[in-house]
Amino acid sequence: MKILLAVDGSPYTKKMLAYLAANELFSPKNEYTAVTAQLGLPTQARTALGKELVHKYYQDDGMRVMAPVTKYLLRHGITPKCVWKIARPGELISKTATEGKFDLVVMGSHGHGALLNLVMGSVATEVLAGCKVPVLIVR
Repeated sequence: MKILLAVDGSPYTKKMLAYLAANELFSPKNEYTAVTAQLGLPTQARTALGKELVHKYYQDDGMRVMAPVTKYLLRHGITPKCVWKIARPGELISKTATEGKFDLVVMGSHGHGALLNLVMGSVATEVLAGCKVPVLIVR
């Protein structure tokens, strides 16, 4: 089974990983890819900082999110592929899941509720609406 793990470095990512570890979805037989999206810096900030510093910022931020996820998975005998890109999270997760022909997307959710999602939006809501792959949301 090909599983896409949507991660963001939050406590909800940790809860999602703990859920996987407690269930049969956590198996070295499955293929795992961890994906995280980074929001782009404003144009003025990118210009002021310069290309090298901006690249280092994105790389450091991606590693900050991926390092604990990778470490956790490796402790369970799983070597994930890691993907991080500058994009809107919901769009990136949906696009990666569809184009990568994944069997399942697993992600944590803050669980704000329907009213707050109407006002603020939600990555989980956006993934559910735009993804053609089954999505498991852990709360």
